[in-house]
Amino acid sequence: MTSILIGIHIVVSIALIVIVLLQMGKGAQAGASFGAGGSQAQFGSTGGNFMSKVTVGAAVVFMLTSLTLAYFYSSPSSQTVMPSSVDAPVKTAAPEQKQ
Repeated sequence: MTSILIGIHIVVSIALIVIVLLQMGKGAQAGASFGAGGSQAQFGSTGGNFMSKVTVGAAVVFMLTSLTLAYFYSSPSSQTVMPSSVDAPVKTAAPEQKQ
């Protein structure tokens, strides 16, 4: 179950990165970064296009898989599945006997 969720989480995170990079910013003009554009247009409400809806959907799936994985790995049953190397007993060699 967790391996399926991890796979979905990885795919959605890569898709979310690609979707965000493909979107064009609201102030994408050359002068907008230096304050030459209309600054109120950047914060105005615009109708949601297809890419923004896909971004919201991917972000919701990403958050749900994050919370679900955090819940699964915080439960006590997950502690026995993945033992830590810190908790393992240290094996010491027996002292050598001289003859």
